Amino acid sequence: MNRYIAILLAALSTAEMQAQTLQEAPRLVVNIIIDQLRTDYIEYFAPLYGPDGFQKLLNNGKVYQAASFPYTPIDKSSAIATIATGTTPYYHGIVGNRWMERNTLRPVYSVEDPQYNASPRNLNTSTIGDELKVSTHGSAIVWSIAADCESAVLSAGHAANGAIWMDSATHSWKSSTYYRTTVPEWLNAYTKISQQQSKNQQNTNEQITDIAIVAINSSAMGRDRNSDLLTLTYSAAPEDAGSMTNWQIGMESVYMQLDKSIARLVSGIEETFGKNHVLFVLTSTGYTIESEEYLTPYRIPTGTFYINRTANLLNMYLSAIFGQGRYVEACFANQLYFNHKLLEQKHIGISDILQRSQEFLVLNAGVADVYTSERLLNGNNDILKLRNGFSPVISGDIIIAVKPGWKLINEETKETFSSRSSFVPFPIIFYGGDTTSERITTPVTVDRIAPTIAKSIHIRAPNSCSSEPLF
Repeated sequence: MNRYIAILLAALSTAEMQAQTLQEAPRLVVNIIIDQLRTDYIEYFAPLYGPDGFQKLLNNGKVYQAASFPYTPIDKSSAIATIATGTTPYYHGIVGNRWMERNTLRPVYSVEDPQYNASPRNLNTSTIGDELKVSTHGSAIVWSIAADCESAVLSAGHAANGAIWMDSATHSWKSSTYYRTTVPEWLNAYTKISQQQSKNQQNTNEQITDIAIVAINSSAMGRDRNSDLLTLTYSAAPEDAGSMTNWQIGMESVYMQLDKSIARLVSGIEETFGKNHVLFVLTSTGYTIESEEYLTPYRIPTGTFYINRTANLLNMYLSAIFGQGRYVEACFANQLYFNHKLLEQKHIGISDILQRSQEFLVLNAGVADVYTSERLLNGNNDILKLRNGFSPVISGDIIIAVKPGWKLINEETKETFSSRSSFVPFPIIFYGGDTTSERITTPVTVDRIAPTIAKSIHIRAPNSCSSEPLF
C-alpha cells in the first residue's frame, strides 16, 4: 500500500510541477525590432540615456552582443520576415522589399496583394504569432504595430488579430482587411484623440509606443494564462535624413528619443504586469542605409556598372552562339532573368547558357563575381549566406556582385544600387520573464529568436525553423 501511495504522490507532484511550469510562461511577449539599430551608436550615446530604457535592458537583460543575419543581402522586409519565422528567405520567400515577378515581369512589393492591398500571402512559412494562435486554438491575442505596412504585416504573420501601420499619404493609422473588415474601435479612438491634441506631430516611434499601450489595455492582452504577442517595429533612422547636416547631432536626437520611447513602453508594461509576467525581446534589422558619397576626389576605386547595357551585350553574345533571340528578358536590381520559353523552343540547356553567361559577365569591368542559380543551389558553405537570401522561384537566374565602391545603375528603371559590404554590429536582448542578467559574446544569428520565444511560451517553433533556441 505504501508503495502505491508513494507512486501516487510522485505522480501528483510531477503534475503539479508541470502545471507550475506552464504558469511560469510569460503572459505577454513584447517583440521589439528596431530598424537600422547599431550597437556602436547605442554605446556612443549611452551617457545621454535615462535609467529605464536602453540602460535597463543592457544592464538587467540577457544580452547577446554579436548578433548577425544568416543570409545576404539584408533589407527591412527580409529581416522582419526572418525574425518572425526563424528561417531565411530561401524558405520564407521574402527576398527583399521588392522583387521581379517572373510571370508578369513587373516589380512587386513584399506584402502586395490585389485583393487586400496588403497581406502576408507572399510569406511561405508560419510565424511565431501563427504558431501561438494554433497552439491556443485562436484564443491568444497577436498584434503588430509599425510605421510601414511591410514591417507590420510580415511580423504579424497569417493568423494575427491585426497589423497596424501609418498611411504615408494621410499620416493616419490603418490596417488590412485581410485581418479584419474594420479598424478596431480603440485605434479609431486613439486617432481622433491624437488629431485633437496634435499628437500626429509626434515622432513616429512615440506614436507606436502610444498605440502599443492602448492595444494592450483595450485588447486585454496578458490577462489570462494564454501568452499573447505584441510586435513593435521602431526606427533608428532619422525621419529627415536628407536634411541632416550634422551626423552626430542628428543621430543623437534619434537615439535619445528611442531611449525615451523604450523606457515609457517597458515601465508602463512592467507597472501593469510585473517584470516576471512579461518577456521583452529587442533586436535590429541588421543593415543601414548610408548616404551616397563621392569617392573619386579621394582617389578611392569606384565606377558605374550599367546592368541594362550589360543585359543587351549579353543578349548579343548569346545570339552569336545560339542564334538570334532575346535570351535575357528582364533585369531587376543586380539580377538577370532568362526567357525560359525561348530556351525550351531552341532546346538550349539551362546549365549551358548559365555557364556561358557567367564566363562572359565576369570579364566586365566592375564585376566582383557572378552567381548563377545552379551555383547557388549547389554551393558550398563559402556562399551559404548568399544562397540563404536566394529563392529559386523569385530570384533571377544570375546575380551579379559589383565591386565595393561601384554603383550599379539601371537606366531604364532609374534604379541605383551601391555596393558596400559594411558590418553592422547589433545585439539581441531578452529582458523579463525568467531570464537572468548576462553578457554573451559568442556570435549568434537572429533566426534563433523565434525558437527561443517559442520555448519560453511552450509552443512549437515556426514550421520552417530548424535553428536551436538561444537558451
